[in-house]
Amino acid sequence: MVSIKEVAKHAGVAISTVSKVLKGYPNISQETREKVNTAIRELNYIPNSIASALSSKQYTRIALLLDPKRQTQAIDQVFMQYLLGGLDKAKELKVEAVTIFTSMIAGMTEEEITRYFLSQSISGLVIYGMSREDRILQRLIDGQRFACVVVDAPIVNERTTAIGVDHEQAQYDVAKKTVTDDSCKSVLYIAGRKDGYVTAQRLRGIQRLAEELKLALLVRQGDFSERKAREITMRYAANRECVVCASDLMAIGAMNALIDMDIFRPVCGFDGITLMGYVGKQMNTVFQDFYSISSRALEEVKLLLDGGVGHQVIMPHNIVKLYYKDIIC
Repeated sequence: MVSIKEVAKHAGVAISTVSKVLKGYPNISQETREKVNTAIRELNYIPNSIASALSSKQYTRIALLLDPKRQTQAIDQVFMQYLLGGLDKAKELKVEAVTIFTSMIAGMTEEEITRYFLSQSISGLVIYGMSREDRILQRLIDGQRFACVVVDAPIVNERTTAIGVDHEQAQYDVAKKTVTDDSCKSVLYIAGRKDGYVTAQRLRGIQRLAEELKLALLVRQGDFSERKAREITMRYAANRECVVCASDLMAIGAMNALIDMDIFRPVCGFDGITLMGYVGKQMNTVFQDFYSISSRALEEVKLLLDGGVGHQVIMPHNIVKLYYKDIIC
């Protein structure tokens, strides 16, 4: 078996430098890092901690990979429901789940992330809220080194399962109910972030409805921001009969803008967060059971680890109105 000393000699660096690269220390130059990684590849070096994990029955840890920075204070409910659903199901399945924040692997290469996960005896991943710009994670998934379940990203391969609601259909459903109930013919649609997988899917839903009902559709990018949705509503809503938002947070911003403008327009959101019930106006929204989605994601990782093949899992959604009296204890 190749030793760390041989890697250091091959790379022309100190043993301590190899150790720092393996552990992802930031104060290593890119040139040195590349030398060490090249030596590791050429010698097929496997750290002792990883080799031990690979040969033991303890190599069954599942990482819940979350990015809290992408959540605003109003969406903490989503974050916590994902976390609780995953941890509760892991306990039920008698597997170990660990929480890893994307900030812990930020700046690492695919190889460095792989070594980090393996050094932690991680064999499966649940990735929440992945965007199109997460290219390192995309390559990690494509490499199929880990059993992966991606939430709200349509990525499937032999070792990767995708899970989430049908965002296109759900957006279609909630918009149709809102538009039909109020006989609207012109719609302001406030979309999410451009790099989001769900943004494109939800946009297809409202575009399909607009074509079907011959609606005049104006699309603006709200970036899942309450403030930005408020600004868009203040600027465009007076000339539209309905406001459809790709998230509840943006719907709250839109509704508060309309209240300040002293005009009425039906507004609908997407997600089903409790905060919707406190706005003072009833709005249709898509209810996603984030706890159940995360729980099912853990089950799917376990199936992959047991030899299953990746596939698409569509979870149910419901169109609801959140009432204040239904959410208070």
